[in-house]
Amino acid sequence: MSATIVFVNGEVITVDSNDTVKQAVAISGNKITAVGSNAEIEKLIDANTKVIDLNGKTLMPGFIDAHLHLVLYGAFQLNISCKDAAIQSISDILTAVSERAKTTPEGKWIRAWGFNEKFIKEQRYPTLQELDAISTNHPIVITRTCGHIGVANSAALKLAEIDENTPNPQGGIIEKDSLGKLTGRLIENSYMQFNEVARYSQEELEQAIQIAQQHFIEKGITSVHEAGTFDQESFRLMQLASHRGDLKIRVYAMIGTLNNCKEFTVSMLNSGVVTGTGNDFFKIGPAKLFTDGSSTGPTIATREGYTSNPEDYGILYYSEEELYEVLGEAHKMGYQLTVHAQGDKAIEMYLNVVERALNESPRDNHRHRIEHAGISTPDLQARMKQLQMIPIPNPPFPYEFGESYLQNYGERTEFMYPVRDFIDQDIMCAAGSDTPITTCNPMIGIHTAVNREVNSGIQFGQKQRITLLEAIRLYTYNAAYASFDEHIKGSLEVGKLADLIVLDRSILSTNPTDLKDIGIELTMIDGEIVYERSLSII
Repeated sequence: MSATIVFVNGEVITVDSNDTVKQAVAISGNKITAVGSNAEIEKLIDANTKVIDLNGKTLMPGFIDAHLHLVLYGAFQLNISCKDAAIQSISDILTAVSERAKTTPEGKWIRAWGFNEKFIKEQRYPTLQELDAISTNHPIVITRTCGHIGVANSAALKLAEIDENTPNPQGGIIEKDSLGKLTGRLIENSYMQFNEVARYSQEELEQAIQIAQQHFIEKGITSVHEAGTFDQESFRLMQLASHRGDLKIRVYAMIGTLNNCKEFTVSMLNSGVVTGTGNDFFKIGPAKLFTDGSSTGPTIATREGYTSNPEDYGILYYSEEELYEVLGEAHKMGYQLTVHAQGDKAIEMYLNVVERALNESPRDNHRHRIEHAGISTPDLQARMKQLQMIPIPNPPFPYEFGESYLQNYGERTEFMYPVRDFIDQDIMCAAGSDTPITTCNPMIGIHTAVNREVNSGIQFGQKQRITLLEAIRLYTYNAAYASFDEHIKGSLEVGKLADLIVLDRSILSTNPTDLKDIGIELTMIDGEIVYERSLSII
């Protein structure tokens, strides 16, 4: 039987059970039909076969990002980026917002994202007064890099019906100064609820989906686990885009939103749409809730006070009983479960919920997850193993945020995103970028997992370093396993879907300190080349 496409003369990293490295791969239709030596694969070539010479470059399974926000990432690309190299100060941000105001109709939103007070000259947030000085006729919001905190002007706060008398919502803070006046800063659940009024139009959301998928494909991402859209509307539009074929990447969509997450999750559970519903391109994932805040905020819930402020233990969105009311029932109904849990207190609370659910309704192969699993100390690791949990750490986080972690959590950083420990204890784990919180580039995640260094060169929890092949597995087979898909993708084996990528060099020959610089030559999804740079076709 001849092949549709073959790749020869390469470094084929299969990610099979033995981490076998081969030379060539054959594709027929949307499936892998052979993996082997050049001589073995050349037998499948006929006059109609497209032959691609890899010239020693790496071919491997497409990256599967096990935790990101596709719609949010795309929407943010429409806005002002505070991560732009030109923005170094509050003045730079205000100038960018002022320029945007000149071309934005009155009443329309002006948004900026990626703000990090640690990375600008003044080391502070913009104020409500500074934003009002630009415009009181445009609602303005600047979102912190973590996505859990924002600063708004008076027009935006008025639309959200927030004033000095508005009480803090559960799990959130509407910040006020010493005189009881609004500062404009909304923290955690107050910011999440604020986003209910700071909505994007349908046209903007549809554009966002297309932008996001193109960026992901160019980075070699062929599947994503969508960790929460804005709301029901963006969830619906993402499904429609997939059904129409406008969304080429495969999506495993968690039952959760960034705005009013609990209400959305409960409504989905009541509808009877269960984990696994869908097809190879769009499938319903786990029921998800938030438990605590942002690792960089810092607002995560910890068992001991922050190293930077011993009086601060972070924020919890719900009590343990409130979590169980939703997730315990979801477990009984057959759903996969997950939560956003960064701090050790939040992780412990969630593990208590899962343990109770399993004791009351035992279930094999549940594959319940923990998104982030930030501070996972040895006692929590032991419970994860006992409960057969799947933590989803974020290897690239220390690369961008490591210095703030060292400042806020001190020695606890030895157990932040502790992939070495997870692997050594046979705890199945997969990797997610959480983009747009940090870069969507999986090579930055692989680089950081292998080297455990901050982008400034500072070492970060070095005992948690892993090997290159272990890091690749986090972004391929393990991520497929976390969505019950390891039988169809995540490795290059006969019969699996032809989702694969070609790198711009041999990754196994690359100096570990240069892994972050590796680029993508080709991305294939379902047997179709959806991105290509400069490979030689024979």
